[in-house]
Amino acid sequence: MAAAEGGEVKLIGSWPSPFVLRARVALNLKGVEYEYLQEKPGPKSELLLRSNPVYKKIPVLLHHCKPVCESMIIVEYVDVVWAAATRAILPADPYERALHRFWAAYIDGKLFPSVVAIAKDEPKMAKVEAVEQLHTGIKLMEEAFERLSKGKGFFGGDAIGYLDIALGCFLGWFKVCEEVTGLKFLDEEKSPLLVGWAERFCSDEAVKDVMPENERLEEYTKLCRAFAAD
Repeated sequence: MAAAEGGEVKLIGSWPSPFVLRARVALNLKGVEYEYLQEKPGPKSELLLRSNPVYKKIPVLLHHCKPVCESMIIVEYVDVVWAAATRAILPADPYERALHRFWAAYIDGKLFPSVVAIAKDEPKMAKVEAVEQLHTGIKLMEEAFERLSKGKGFFGGDAIGYLDIALGCFLGWFKVCEEVTGLKFLDEEKSPLLVGWAERFCSDEAVKDVMPENERLEEYTKLCRAFAAD
């Protein structure tokens, strides 16, 4: 494991969060030793509020006691600070890098709201729209994978890269959506490339030990919905 560059590394997070998972995967890819600080349900910790006073959200990376916030910003920060550790997470080519950032923004702006709407106990019409939007998003990501992977195993080529992290950390929540709706969002017929990619992503050494179990996420979702209904 790579030592922290002149200072300890801590990550404030919570196990169900796909955004925290992004940071953990990036750190694992670079072989960075870090302390994981689990944020408990309920009132936000003083450390979190002090470290991210603007958004008051996880994840927060603490390096040299300095906070870095927002999941994909953390991924880029890790890539730059530990550039010598392993291969780069972001593409070297500026245009390719721009494309990966574009699709990562699409995932957060379109796919994530759909996942949230499906997982929550939203009104029927809102849920129908969310299902359609998620189906559309998966189709677009299948097409993006075909273009960006250039016939290799990941969006980033031969190994996990920036866009793989952005999308891959939602895979557990896609399973939750399938459980809630009874529909299949990743299947061999409509998204064969993403199905193969998902298997490779989840079995990677940087991912498999930190990816939440599907059953645990499903139970967490049920508890959250029951709590919201009270």
